[in-house]
Amino acid sequence: MPKLKKQGLKILKMVHLFLVVMWIGGATSLLLVLFFVYPETGDELFMKSRIIQVIDDFIIIPGAMGNLLIGIVYGVWSGFGFFKHYWITVKWVLTVAQILFGTFFLGPWVNGNVKLANTLREQAFANEVFQYNFQQSAFGGTVQLFLLLVMLVISVQKPWGREVRGK
Repeated sequence: MPKLKKQGLKILKMVHLFLVVMWIGGATSLLLVLFFVYPETGDELFMKSRIIQVIDDFIIIPGAMGNLLIGIVYGVWSGFGFFKHYWITVKWVLTVAQILFGTFFLGPWVNGNVKLANTLREQAFANEVFQYNFQQSAFGGTVQLFLLLVMLVISVQKPWGREVRGK
């Protein structure tokens, strides 16, 4: 498989960094809204829930999926490969795990709260399912942001050296 030239790698890195900013910035924004916006009415609660959903749908998900695709491009058309280095393997595992967790847990909690807040309005404040979704989103989103920051550190520090095959 032919490898990307120097300029191609620079463009790929710029796109990767833009997508990382989307993912981390989106996660940070989502948590700021989640923790620091205090709605007083059912309409405000719905809008808070909807804003969180929009951040997730239009910033976090494209950033995450874009990074997954960029990782595949890096693996195929650069010298990095997929499993040449421990740090890349760890990033792959964390990326896939976070996307799966977001898809099967965080996304349904966020989307569920939008539906509940839209339907229940004032009653959503006391709804057990709404409160559960909120708590799980807050905890899961915080863990996700922490892991994204760990991945950032791993990307810069490149710890653990090169993976040795056959040992």
